[in-house]
Amino acid sequence: MAKIMVVDDEVDLEMLIKQKFRQKIREKEYEFVFAGNGRLALEKLAEEKDIDIILSDINMPEMDGLTLLSKINEQNALLRTVIISAYGDMQNIRAAMNLGAFDFVTKPIDFTDLEVTVAKTLKDVQHMKDTLEAVRENNILKMYVDQNVLNFMGSREFEKSLSSNETIDGTVAFIDICGFTSISETEQPDIVVKMLNSYFEIIVKEIISQKGHVDKFIGDAVMAVFRGEYHLDRAVDACLAVITEIEKCPPFSADVSFKPHVAIGINSGEMISGNIGSSSLRRLDYTVIGDSVNTAQRLQSIAGPGEIIINKDSYEKIKEFFQCEPKGSVSLKHKANPEEIYRVVK
Repeated sequence: MAKIMVVDDEVDLEMLIKQKFRQKIREKEYEFVFAGNGRLALEKLAEEKDIDIILSDINMPEMDGLTLLSKINEQNALLRTVIISAYGDMQNIRAAMNLGAFDFVTKPIDFTDLEVTVAKTLKDVQHMKDTLEAVRENNILKMYVDQNVLNFMGSREFEKSLSSNETIDGTVAFIDICGFTSISETEQPDIVVKMLNSYFEIIVKEIISQKGHVDKFIGDAVMAVFRGEYHLDRAVDACLAVITEIEKCPPFSADVSFKPHVAIGINSGEMISGNIGSSSLRRLDYTVIGDSVNTAQRLQSIAGPGEIIINKDSYEKIKEFFQCEPKGSVSLKHKANPEEIYRVVK
């Protein structure tokens, strides 16, 4: 449920808002909080941390909307504010926008326009939340977790989650670009990086499409983690799609004839999820560790170009839904007994 604060000294506006949005309120899609001026709004914001957006007038007693907007940006730059005002001149619009207003609606209010604006703003808020989650999950900022970053995140819960550790049930996939090391030894660095990034873009797209996340890039390989319902099935679907899309890649240029292929190892089971690294260096890697992870990497090491290799445990879980072929038994590092392995075909 989205939580919206309306800041306006006009008493009638509260009644109008409740009337016009009564269906959304009744269906518990929207919850509205009301404040008569900027000072009261700040007090409510201090009490209620889950406000998603603010609809604010400009001209109010005690604290006007532009002052409120500046203070909101000082405290929480991620909170979206839509200015609603009878002062629709360009000077006020520019002042509001320069202070970080997301949008501007003039009075008298066109409630159809307001509904569209609120929906658009909430969509942006959700996008920000998804991006912040992706930041944590995809290791973009987790090596640089300091107080400034945490303040930007604007959430104590987010800060707490960075230091939380847990045992999870999930699937790990190691996806290696075969033979790429030889390219890095013969081509110019700029070409090597552009090629590698272009292949990574394809791999990451398929991982995300199956609601997995990239744990890390390791040289010319990607480590992906899938959690939640049907995590093993989604991992296999993603990896099959990766093979299909990578195989479609044309030569990078007329001068570089390298044809990319991937070798993949997948394993499912319990693993420890948490921040691993040096807090003194402020380099922490939010990752997964454990035997299940190590096994996935070792399965990848024996996979050939265009192959997805799994062990017998994973095969038993997916054999009704995916075509697999036995590849015999192999000895994996630090495993007492040989492992039966299978290649996922389709």
